[in-house]
Amino acid sequence: MKLIVNDEEVEVAAPATVTALLAQLGYPEKGVAVAVDYTVRPKSAWQQPLSEGDRIEVLTAVQGG
Repeated sequence: MKLIVNDEEVEVAAPATVTALLAQLGYPEKGVAVAVDYTVRPKSAWQQPLSEGDRIEVLTAVQGG
């Protein structure tokens, strides 16, 4: 299945979830926010299946000063 992750096409095994996608791409589960088709998905919904062509944005927390 093909998804668009941070504006790049990514091939993942179906059925895909946000949790599985983050693991495949090496993101931690803490300190990230995820939007699916421009809607922020709460962590409680990360196990819901993704669909072919979904646009995923993964945002990581950055500390600075």
